[in-house]
Amino acid sequence: MSETICAISTALGEGAIGIVRLSGDEAFSIAEKIVRLPKGKTVESLASHTINYGNVVDPATNEKIEEIMLVKMVGPRTYTTEDVIEINCHGGIITIQKVLALCLEHGARMAEPGEFTKRAFLNGRIDLTQAEAVIDFIKSKTDEASQIANNQMQGRLSTLIKRLRAEILDILTVVEVNIDYPEYDDLEIETTKTILEKSTSIRNSLESLLETSKQGKIIKEGINTAIIGRPNVGKSSLLNNLLQENKAIVTDIAGTTRDVLEEYVNIKGVPIKLIDTAGIRETDDIVEQIGVKRSKEALEKADLVLFLLNSSEELTEDDKELLKLTEGKTTIVILNKLDLETKIDIAEVEKLAYNHPIIKTSMTTYKGIDELEKNIRDLFFGGAARPKDATYLSNTRQINLIQRALTSLNDAIGAAEMGLEVDMVLIDYTNTFNLLGEVIGENSGDELINELFSRFCLGK
Repeated sequence: MSETICAISTALGEGAIGIVRLSGDEAFSIAEKIVRLPKGKTVESLASHTINYGNVVDPATNEKIEEIMLVKMVGPRTYTTEDVIEINCHGGIITIQKVLALCLEHGARMAEPGEFTKRAFLNGRIDLTQAEAVIDFIKSKTDEASQIANNQMQGRLSTLIKRLRAEILDILTVVEVNIDYPEYDDLEIETTKTILEKSTSIRNSLESLLETSKQGKIIKEGINTAIIGRPNVGKSSLLNNLLQENKAIVTDIAGTTRDVLEEYVNIKGVPIKLIDTAGIRETDDIVEQIGVKRSKEALEKADLVLFLLNSSEELTEDDKELLKLTEGKTTIVILNKLDLETKIDIAEVEKLAYNHPIIKTSMTTYKGIDELEKNIRDLFFGGAARPKDATYLSNTRQINLIQRALTSLNDAIGAAEMGLEVDMVLIDYTNTFNLLGEVIGENSGDELINELFSRFCLGK
């Protein structure tokens, strides 16, 4: 990592400020070549963690490129632990690109995606769970998702994992002592008792952590929610009401929605990916047939189905066929158009609805929308409030490793309970220890590290 890297660290486009970031041994000397500070000042003479006025100048032509504020940070008290320069420019695309080009021309290399955070990890400033939390934080769609990522960035998960590894290390030490002194039978009995007590506590912690994984993934990734029903039952109106804006075209003409529309919305802290589908019915229209096919595909993939019925009409055979498709799916049945005369047989709907919750709504008067939102939250979180300082698993890689660690630990506990020689359980405990190490980035290969950081944006 001897090379000095450089990238634009703000989103491209017009804005008040655009930042070019340098990190590495040559960050200060590169800045010295292209930045002109007020008389008597040099980049080298500036105090660390200060912001200073100056201009970026092309040394070849002495042309002034940009008026800037320069931030100097001396490692290791930096994001990467290396020397860091941040050049704060006006947020115009052309000038910030020129500043980047000058940095590259005078010794820096273009950073790879996520390379600044990768260096923070490789230099020991953060572990792998904290690095993963950075990208989760950037992509957060709700306050709760942001809070979970922030907790993980602060090391809450890694602290727990390190504590559990320390407890397993204690077990391994006890086992090793027993192996070294096999002539003491009483010692082996005491060893088995000790490791079972310690193992039970560790297992409880891992099981509690895994219990958070479903909620954590929902908060992080959102709930794929398909809005399903016959044409003209109010699906697009529901989408617009939940979004609180007119994104979908609403008319009285059946079949207006021809394709699948997708939008994200925050419902009581839960990110929802709303999928407004074409009305499902038999049709000779080729375009509408394609929309119907995509609607059925969306229903199959959905985590949640919002199934709309027109309460001002009697239940049709098409409605009954569509209800059959919701069997086994997490579904809320919505009896819409409550503002009109009710003609649907509610008892019949309840009989056919596989015990799905049923909500009555009117999209024109907004009646029932709050109840619907509460039901969505309760279906996935049981209505329980979640503490802000809770530790969540929201990452597939982490969940997989914790599951494998728990399996290995259970194997070790089972062997100990069967009275097997303590050295026979040593392998399973060691495997548990190593798997937990992989969660925080110990024992992780270069391929995994490179793949993980490649998901980051440039400049982070």
